Amino acid sequence: MSATKMTQENSSTITELVLVGFSNHPQAEIPLFFLFSLIYLVNLFGNTVIFILVVIDSCLQTPMYFFLCHLAFLNIFYTTAVVPKMLFNLLASKKVISYEFCLAQTYISLLMGAAECIILAIMALDRYVAICYPLRYLIIMNWSVCMQLAGGAWAISFFASVVPLYFTTVPICGPYIIDHIFCEVPVFLNMICDDTSLQETVMVIGASGTLLLPFLLIVLSYLHILVAVMRMHTAEGRKKAFSTCSSHLTVVTIYYGTGMFMYMRPKSLYSAEGDKLISLFYAVINPALNPLIYSLRNKEVQGAVRRTLERWKAFHRQTILP
Repeated sequence: MSATKMTQENSSTITELVLVGFSNHPQAEIPLFFLFSLIYLVNLFGNTVIFILVVIDSCLQTPMYFFLCHLAFLNIFYTTAVVPKMLFNLLASKKVISYEFCLAQTYISLLMGAAECIILAIMALDRYVAICYPLRYLIIMNWSVCMQLAGGAWAISFFASVVPLYFTTVPICGPYIIDHIFCEVPVFLNMICDDTSLQETVMVIGASGTLLLPFLLIVLSYLHILVAVMRMHTAEGRKKAFSTCSSHLTVVTIYYGTGMFMYMRPKSLYSAEGDKLISLFYAVINPALNPLIYSLRNKEVQGAVRRTLERWKAFHRQTILP
């Protein structure tokens, strides 16, 4: 029987994989459990609040917050696919993950990562239109256009990332040990015993479409924004324009910096411990930071929170009064 056939048969019978996580540092597992639990709760709370506020507050029903809703949903879904299993393994003596769930994590992380890149690019385009064409903003960024952009972002992400991976996936071979915190494409490539040049090429091409092209769109948008801001006559106008972009630029810098390093490099640069830290930033920490650095310090969001609390208090008073 050939080695390739044996590998395929062995791969088809895999039920569990060892997920190493932070077991190389057992003394840190309990503190990390509480730290990541807190970060996950902050993520769930912050992004859920943003999502609810945009839905119930008419003042936030604008294109910018419409796309922010998609980002909030994405952050919750992404981390929910990753963090609970990671937390469970921090406390478990047997640190394993089922082969099916590992594949699911790989597809979800790839889809959500690609979608976040494109949505961040659309949000940069939205800021460009708002600052460079303020009088025509609501005409250009009408709801029909917003719906098409959002639908296109999810469709492109799926067909540019998940579909190519599905058709180029080959069986992995033992030892079935994943020295990472969750399953994603670079980790899978490291477990393939055969030549992975095709998979690496497909990954780089896909990353170029879902990482580099959106990144170039962000850069071009902000170059035009910078020119428009420099032409403003008042310091107050320039300050207001910069304040609407600073949070988005912070999110872009953190996410794209870590994402490009993780997905646009050859297999030879793989480093288990370094990659764990990088993955923590874009899959665990960054989704929790997004509502804090992008929205919760925004005056419009703060106003929506106050209005919602006032409505809730008024409703509560009406229900308890005879």
